[in-house]
Amino acid sequence: MSKYILKRILLLIPVIIGVSFIVFALLELSPGDPVRNILGTNADPKEVEALREEMGLNDPFLVRYGRFLKNMIINRDLGDSYLTRTPVVDEIFMRAKPTVILAALSISVAIILGIPIGIISAVKQYSIFDNVTMVIALLGICMPVFWLGLLLILLFSVKLGLLPSSGFNSFSQMILPSLALGAQSVSVITRMTRSSMLEVIRSDHIRTARAKGQKENVVILSHALGNALIPILTTIGTQFGQLLGGAVMTEVIFSIPGVGRLMVDSIKMRDVPMVLGCILFVAVSFAIVNLVVDILYSFVDPRIKSKFS
Repeated sequence: MSKYILKRILLLIPVIIGVSFIVFALLELSPGDPVRNILGTNADPKEVEALREEMGLNDPFLVRYGRFLKNMIINRDLGDSYLTRTPVVDEIFMRAKPTVILAALSISVAIILGIPIGIISAVKQYSIFDNVTMVIALLGICMPVFWLGLLLILLFSVKLGLLPSSGFNSFSQMILPSLALGAQSVSVITRMTRSSMLEVIRSDHIRTARAKGQKENVVILSHALGNALIPILTTIGTQFGQLLGGAVMTEVIFSIPGVGRLMVDSIKMRDVPMVLGCILFVAVSFAIVNLVVDILYSFVDPRIKSKFS
């Protein structure tokens, strides 16, 4: 197991390098000048040129990227923000807590609602409950996060006045963002749970368990669900990784001071070090989540554990 984990961590290095290079190149090609954003459009050309030289922006593209890569690998430093002149790592760590909490709450909502609904839909296939659930799940997958967030604000904040529409300091402020961000994951997990359960329910060992007189709850929750967990775990891990990166619009709509909102503000100002830091945070988080899911496989299915050893 330790060799497998070490191998996955080492494979993360080329992923980080590739992601950083692509983002660095895209920001290089995008219009705008970070120096003008800092000093203003009417700044003295001499001051602009001096600041560009001080920030190293006059160097060629590959030289600047090589310098960034060297600092990241050797010094474990992502540089300083062009705007605030504070270390990027410190700023991201300050903003990471709301983003991680929001993603964790959203995936918790998705698991609590998605798995039971998917199980019931599979057991009662083609029933009214199943048909209605699948239609709602399809709508949930197609519904944009920003649109659902605005609808929730209009209903629960503006019309009913039950929940706040911004902030992230209390539990009441976390409810609407978690529902808006987790709605799509609820639909995806519901559909995957239903599909996986339908495959297992029709298998021979389920018919054997029923023939032995096992209670239906035991057959479904123990025998069927246990064998259907692998694709469900994969979906949960993928959704959690996507929630970390997909929290951008949710954080902007609900004024949450997280990594997603920091990324949007940094892109507007062409703050290259901060944008790179935010995207690398999402990429590393996604890779760690996938690694944890792979390890959980060994606890769900002992046959997988033998492959790690």
